[in-house]
Amino acid sequence: YVAAVYEHESILSPNPTALVDRRSALKLMGRNLDIYEQQAVAAARQGAQIIVFPEDGIHGFNFTRSSIYPYLDFVLHSQSVKWNPCREPYMFNDTEVLQRLSCMALKNKIFLVANLGTKQPCEHADPHCPADGRYQFNTNVAFSDEGVLVATYRKHNLYFEYAFDTPPEPDYKLFDTPFAGKFGMFTCFDILFFEPAVNLIRQYNLKQVVYPTAWMNQLPLLSAVEFQQAFATAFNINLLAANIHHPALGMTGSGIYTPVKSFIYHNMESYGGKLIVAEIPVISTDYKTNLEHNERFRENVHHSCETLTSTSMDDQVCFKEGQEIPDSTLEKQNEQLPPTFYAEMMYDNFTFVPLWGKKGELQVCANTLCCYLTYQRAVLTDELYALGVFDGLHTVHGTYYVQACALVKCGGLSFSTCGQEVTDATALINFQLWGNMSTPYIFPLLLTSGITLDFADHMGWKNNHYFISKNRTSSGLLTAALYGRWYEKD
Repeated sequence: YVAAVYEHESILSPNPTALVDRRSALKLMGRNLDIYEQQAVAAARQGAQIIVFPEDGIHGFNFTRSSIYPYLDFVLHSQSVKWNPCREPYMFNDTEVLQRLSCMALKNKIFLVANLGTKQPCEHADPHCPADGRYQFNTNVAFSDEGVLVATYRKHNLYFEYAFDTPPEPDYKLFDTPFAGKFGMFTCFDILFFEPAVNLIRQYNLKQVVYPTAWMNQLPLLSAVEFQQAFATAFNINLLAANIHHPALGMTGSGIYTPVKSFIYHNMESYGGKLIVAEIPVISTDYKTNLEHNERFRENVHHSCETLTSTSMDDQVCFKEGQEIPDSTLEKQNEQLPPTFYAEMMYDNFTFVPLWGKKGELQVCANTLCCYLTYQRAVLTDELYALGVFDGLHTVHGTYYVQACALVKCGGLSFSTCGQEVTDATALINFQLWGNMSTPYIFPLLLTSGITLDFADHMGWKNNHYFISKNRTSSGLLTAALYGRWYEKD
């Protein structure tokens, strides 16, 4: 099917905390909706059957609870009423934004997903009801190509969004399409948590997800396109991700991702929006992952080596049951061992070892997690790389438990620069990275120079270790990592 995502440079309120009336709010949102309309037309002309717009694209951000109120539409979250806002504008008050989106879908005969702020009155008898008598939600809406509202999703994992409420229960929301079956949806920060994102995909065996986001890039491990691709790869799904475009705020990075190919946009230099249109395969629900042996959701995987050894794989990773992990590094004399050092990466205290020389084998451990690397550089460049490990609770800008094995290019030549944000690299490296992860949820990251993406040659489970390998990256390596999320320990 043909999908479109639009990275939108939203027109923002010059003073989001100021109190304005509904008319002024609608005027500002109207300017953003005019751009949406042009893009829906352009996407439909290119044959797109579905288009996804970003989070906060219509109203912007940094509101207070009261200053966002005039920007909110009323939406009925129960799906019992079939409603076409374009054809039936009179059904509810304060639905001007929904009406416009519905008409865009209808006129262009395209499924359309957008994000807006919504309100819902509540009774004081409701124990969750806020003091002002209403809920305010960060909401995704999906319209069919007839303009019918087919799904609403209220964001569950708010990222310092004081204007919005968390819904009392996580929403599991899907909608059906004639061209690709069921689509699930969630928003931005949701992607890092079990509820509702992972649960939704597993429960409904979903293969297509729409994902509006307003993501601030954080290298080396959480750049938007890097994590979006890793998510599509890990769950073997198609992901349609639309981000906002505000390079000054570190926000860019959208794409249409399949488990084996990505169509991405990452641009921190220029301004203006970007429409991505791509034709991608429908992944059928009985499609087995291309890593047939990767039992992704089984806690303990015991396969015999024979079934797993693929000819092009270095035998290195094939340990027989119960065998110790090859550890030739430690047998060499101690003076050759590269030193262990600590550096902060992504606000977490990683334990690192440097990569010295053209090739080598390394290991580094923290808590229960040990990471192993064999590497070979095409040419020795004057760049410092390090292998890092973190196994613990991440507590800055959100609290969640991470197990990570990461090969990163350092910012400079001193150890203290490892973990810094780096965007360019020249070293082409063959590597195999593996770790004894305690969670089945591993997101394989592979980021190359200029914030471009590469795909691993092999990845998967072997004898309770997860590995990723690559025979020479397409351009200089920035990050190769196994980013594990241990949801139970959040």
